[in-house]
Amino acid sequence: MIIDIEALAGILRDASRAEIMPRFRRLEEGMVREKSSAIDLVTEADEAAERMIAAAVSRLAPDALFVGEESTAADPGLLDRLKEADLAVVVDPVDGTFNFAAGMPLFGVMASVVHKGETVAGLIYDPIGDDLVVAEKGGGAVHVFSDGHSLKLAAAAPAALEDLTGMASVGFLPQQSRSEVLANLAKVRFFASYRCAAHEYRMAAGGFVHFAMYYKILPWDHLAGALIMQEAGAHVARFDGSAYLPQHTTGGLLIAPDKESWDVLRREVFTV
Repeated sequence: MIIDIEALAGILRDASRAEIMPRFRRLEEGMVREKSSAIDLVTEADEAAERMIAAAVSRLAPDALFVGEESTAADPGLLDRLKEADLAVVVDPVDGTFNFAAGMPLFGVMASVVHKGETVAGLIYDPIGDDLVVAEKGGGAVHVFSDGHSLKLAAAAPAALEDLTGMASVGFLPQQSRSEVLANLAKVRFFASYRCAAHEYRMAAGGFVHFAMYYKILPWDHLAGALIMQEAGAHVARFDGSAYLPQHTTGGLLIAPDKESWDVLRREVFTV
């Protein structure tokens, strides 16, 4: 691997222990700000953790482009550079900031490694459980627990439409599409949204739900999870059926146990 993945996992863990967990349920006035809306937040934990991760990544891989959610908010041009970068590390310092700010233990730290336009590694660290879901391209997906033992992950087996369960993030869909998709979701057995892609991907990679759908697909939110799902055996594609690549920020993302299930969900439920 181009970057030491174990070392990168250690960086995420160290930042969580130093900058995220000490602020969990201890955010005071002025430590949380709105970005684009009242449900799009940034906290001191996001910013401090990203600074720490960026500094550590620069030592681990000095030639890598660092693309963080907060650094990109300050410099949107980083997204354009990602497509051409020889090597990049993409980080979401606190995925599920809304939950974190509300004191809910559903947030994670995500990182992916991009080499010549292709995602080659993905990591999702859970600060509460102190464990990691990780995948390297061609190597499968693994859950590494806090005591060091690991478990290979596998996506759920296909099922009939009425028996499918999954995660669907409908909040960013256009109003007309949202109404239609919400009505269509009555065709499946169960769906939910944790407002935290990190935990939704972890759940899907473990085979506990069949599908996941996202409309807004910024790289720090989905590169790691998409690779983990592919390595766990799932079918991952944008709504038009094309592959999801690091430079994509539009086009939606649908994940299902296999291509046949993907086609059924796209036709019957996610008619965006």
